[in-house]
This record gives sequence, structure tokens and C-alpha cells, in this order.
Amino acid sequence: MRTVDAAGLPIGDDYPPRIMGVLNVSKESPYDPSVYDDPEAAAAYVDSELIGEGADIVDVGLESANKDLDVLSADQERERLQTAIDTIERVEGKAVFSIETRYSEVADEALAAGFDMVNDICGFADPEMPAVCEAHDVAVAKMASPPDLERPGAIESVDDIYDALSLHGFTDKTIVDPAFGGWSTEKTLADDRETFDRLREFRGYGYPMLVSINRKNFLREVAGRDTAGALPVSLAATAMAVERGAHVVRTHDVAETRDAALIGHEFTPDRTHTSHIEQLDVTTLPAAMRHADRLGADGAADAVARAYEVTGLSADDRDALAATGVAVSGTDPTLVAGTAGALREAGAGLAAATDGDSVLATLAEIFRTAGE
Repeated sequence: MRTVDAAGLPIGDDYPPRIMGVLNVSKESPYDPSVYDDPEAAAAYVDSELIGEGADIVDVGLESANKDLDVLSADQERERLQTAIDTIERVEGKAVFSIETRYSEVADEALAAGFDMVNDICGFADPEMPAVCEAHDVAVAKMASPPDLERPGAIESVDDIYDALSLHGFTDKTIVDPAFGGWSTEKTLADDRETFDRLREFRGYGYPMLVSINRKNFLREVAGRDTAGALPVSLAATAMAVERGAHVVRTHDVAETRDAALIGHEFTPDRTHTSHIEQLDVTTLPAAMRHADRLGADGAADAVARAYEVTGLSADDRDALAATGVAVSGTDPTLVAGTAGALREAGAGLAAATDGDSVLATLAEIFRTAGE
């Protein structure tokens, strides 16, 4: 996993999770506490509620992500950009300032005027965006999106999200964002839940990862909360996201999110990391496959360990399991373990030779999908 330098702020596995606070200069944005159109008031908000509460990065949005609103043109975004520029010039605190845009010309103008990084919500749908970011030598968050500038984030399948992030490649300072939330009518809460469940897969690019899950519907639904009451579920998910590999958390609730992110970081299992060795964060076969694809090592994807505690196996059942090459120890309960590849191979062999109602047959069926 590479470390990205965002205007002197290192982002990666070797550093604490970074908190990205949000300022909107778009009057149509739905979260009123973060919306300002007066630079003086906006700067005061940034100093007190964002940087003052622990934000490392301040992300300034020029338009709402509401899927029911018309998308602004580059010229319309530029009309609002001056408010953003006037705001950051007035901020007294120290932070990395990010401009949220999909247009390379808006990004170029913002970076020339003092912004430090880009949050591209269309994932390089503008093919000039990587070149602009490289010319300014800045970090860029790249959100999964269709290959056009009309509507970001309208991607449902996790596999498609992963592919979308590859659009037009990466810069050396890219941060990937798998895109949570209601960016489109096609994306469902179940899609967001699956994306969150498979979050470790996005580490397969080898670039740091940003998540934006603050008060999102897929979390609110679990506890039956409205937006105002959704902070606790957001904080629980934040700790989980960091433990699963997120490096930047975008939020409206900076102080609370910072604490939750630090808890997730504190209890993230140590990963071996030396000048020559990096332990990959792999718990599922799809996550292993992402790294295998990146490294051109297809066969390595099967090397994902699984262990099961099983009761009700006879001595003959245990002998049959051991004969397949998986590890078997104990009597009742019995510990059965092996790599995903070894377990799937054992399952295929056992399925043809066992009674469909037996414990061994059930175990064989489980083995056949090990790691998926």
C-alpha cells in the first residue's frame, strides 16, 4: 500500500486515519449546517467546526449530489468557485483544502488559487483531470462513477464499481473512493451494504481509500433512524470502515468521527510492513483475487485460510476429511481448516461420496464455496 502525500499530509497504512470535514457553498445542498455562501461566515465555520474539531482535510463542494437536481456545468461551478477561494483565504487554521468537482478546468483554477487537492466525484470521467492533478503535483480522491460527466456514482454492482475506479488509470497520488450513497435512482441500499461488506477489496489497487458514509441511508435503515438521529450508526460504521482499510473518512460530524476512526485504527490488526514485505489485508477470495490480478499471480488467490468447528462427525467422517488433505484435529467438536482452494477441492470430492443428509455432506457443500 503506497503512501500519498497530500500537501504534506501523509495518507496510508503507516499513519492515523485522516478526517475530511465538509463545507458546501451550494445553497441546494441538503445538510444545512455545512452550507454557506458568505466567505466570512464560511471561514468561521471551518475554523471552529471543522479544523477546530480535528479535521485534517476540508472538502469544499460547489454543488449538491442530489440526484433530483440538474448537474451544474463547468461555468456554473466556476461562478461559485470564487466564494470557495475567498473562504480558504480567510481561514486561520491549518488544513489541506480539497475542491470537489468533476471538471478539470475547475480543478485547475482552484489549484492555481490555493487549493491543495481534488475530490473528483466523477472518477476521471473528464480525461484531462489526471494531467491537471499531476501538473499541480496534488493528491486526488477518485470516486467510482460512470464514464461521463452527467451523473456521478450511478454504479450498483461492486464488481462494476471496482472496474469504474480503473477508468483513465491513476496518478501517483490517487486516493480511491468506492462511492456510497444515493447518487442515482439505480443504486439501492443493498448495493451500499454489499460495497461496505466488501470494503477490503478496494485495497487491491494499492492506493489509499476514502469512504463517505456519514449518516447514509444504508446505515440509517438498520437502526430505523432519520438523518438527525443517525450519528451513532455512522460512528459504528466509521470504526468498522477504518478497521477494514479506509484511510480517509469524509464527514459532517468531525469531532465524533475522529474519535470513532481512532478506535477503528487502534484495533486494526497489525500488518507486517518492511522495505521488502507487505502483509496484504485479505480475508476473502475476491479480495485475494484483486491483489492477484494486480500482481499477475492468479494462482495465489486460493491461499485464503478458513477454519470450522464441527460437531457430530464420526471417526470415519474425520478420516475421510483428513484424506482430502485439509487439517483435521479433535474428536467432538472437531477443528477443520485449510486454504480456500484446498477446502473447495475437498468439498467437490466429498460431495460425490457422502449422504446428502449427513454432517459431512453439509460440510462438503460449505467447502465448495469457501472464500466466496
